[in-house]
Amino acid sequence: MTRYNLIFTLDYEIHGNGDGSPFNLMIEPTYKLLNLLERYDAKLTIFADVAEILKFKEYYEETGTDLFEYKKIVVQLQEAVKRGHDVQLHIHSSYFQAGFDGKSWIQYWPEYNMASLKYDRINEMVRTSKCFLEEILKPIRSDYNCYVFRAANWSMMPTSDIYKALVDNDIIIDTSVYKGGQQNGNVDYNYTSAFSHLYSYKANASDINIQDENGFLTEFPIYTEMRYFWSFITLIRAFRMIRAKFHKHQSSPNQHLNSKDVTLNGLSWNSFLRKSPWKLDFNQASGRQLINALKRIKAEKKNERNSIDIVLIGHSKTFIPYNEKTLEKFLYWTNKQNDISSSIFKLS
Repeated sequence: MTRYNLIFTLDYEIHGNGDGSPFNLMIEPTYKLLNLLERYDAKLTIFADVAEILKFKEYYEETGTDLFEYKKIVVQLQEAVKRGHDVQLHIHSSYFQAGFDGKSWIQYWPEYNMASLKYDRINEMVRTSKCFLEEILKPIRSDYNCYVFRAANWSMMPTSDIYKALVDNDIIIDTSVYKGGQQNGNVDYNYTSAFSHLYSYKANASDINIQDENGFLTEFPIYTEMRYFWSFITLIRAFRMIRAKFHKHQSSPNQHLNSKDVTLNGLSWNSFLRKSPWKLDFNQASGRQLINALKRIKAEKKNERNSIDIVLIGHSKTFIPYNEKTLEKFLYWTNKQNDISSSIFKLS
C-alpha cells in the first residue's frame, strides 16, 4: 500500500512591499496554524525569511525599540522546534541592504533576484542566514540542522551559483520549484520542463529542472496541477486579490514583469485560454479543493511507490480565520485516511 506524506510548509514573512506588522502577519497566524495542525497530529515546516528577521534584529539593537517584534519571533521559532515542528531557510535577498523609511522597508533592487547574484554574494547570504537559525535553535534542540531552502519568489534560475552556494553550506534540499510556473521580470525562471510536479528528485547543478542522479541537491517540488482559470476562483483568492491592492509591491526601476501564471492581481486574458499551475496552497484553495486534489493523487499514483511526499504551501501573512475553517475540513478528512500522515522534510 502506498503511503502519502503531507509536508505542510509556511513562508514566514510580512507583505512583499515591506510593510505590515510582524505580530499580525507572522506571529499570531503562525500560532493559530501550529495549534490547528497539532490537533490532527500534523507537522509544520516554517520557512523563516531570515533576511527580514535580521533587519528586525538590527533595528532593535540600533534603536532599543522592538518595533518589529524580533524577540517574539525568536521565541516563536524556538517554540515551534520544541513542539516537534521544523524551521528552515527562506531568504528575500533584497532585505540585506534594505532601509526603513518610517513606514515600510524599502527593498534594495540590485539584490532582489538572489539567483542572479554572483556566487560570493549568494554564499555570504546563505551562510549568514543559516548560522542565525542554528544559533537560535540548536540550544533548544541539539540535533537541529538547517538543511532545507526555499527561494524568494520561487526563483532558482539561473541555477548554477545559487545551487553551489546552497550545497557548499550543507543545504541538501530545495523546495522552490512548481512545475508549469514561469516569470520574466524582477525574477526569471521557467519550470515548465521540471522533472516532476510531485516526486522529489536529485537536481542538476546547472538546471534545477533536470533530474541528475549525481546531483547534490534534492528538489521537493511544490505540488501543482495544470488547471483552467475557474479552478482559481475561490473566496480566499478574492480576499487576497483585494488585499493585494492595498499592499502593492514596490516597482523596480527596470520592472518588465511578464508572468504566465495566474497572479494575485487578477487573471490575464491568456489565462482564460490555457491551463496554469495550480499549487496545493492551503491559503488559497478551499478545503474541498484540497481533498479532491489528494483523491486525484491517490487514484493516479496508487501502488506506484511505497511512499509519496506531497508538498503543500501557505503564507503566514495571508492565513486568516477563514483559512482555519477550510484547512480544518481538509485535516479532518486526512486524519480519517489510514494511508495519509504528515511530517517534515527527510531524505529516504
